[in-house]
Amino acid sequence: MTEEELKVRCKQMALRVIKLVLSLPKNKVADVLGKQLVRSATSVAANYRSACKARSKADFLSKLGIVEEEADETQLWIELIADSGLVKPPRVASLPDEVKQLTAILAASRITASHRRG
Repeated sequence: MTEEELKVRCKQMALRVIKLVLSLPKNKVADVLGKQLVRSATSVAANYRSACKARSKADFLSKLGIVEEEADETQLWIELIADSGLVKPPRVASLPDEVKQLTAILAASRITASHRRG
């Protein structure tokens, strides 16, 4: 997967999360979980773009580590929203799997980059 393809995929995931959060019921729990989910999902997309503009290998690795952590956090918020029954399972659809795949891709990228010279 190219850098540009991963940027698009991260952005698309964030957009799917935004749409999911807009569909949540209006209550305190949904508001808290929704805000956390939007924050972490959009952070994945924004910080990956930032990592692509890193000034050094160390900067890239640091930023990519943040992206990986935010992706993992995004998984948690989606699981909590789904498992709590705030949305019906079809509404979440393949989003948890997409976030898991992105997390795995980002982790593998970080590991590969850390072993490269330069």
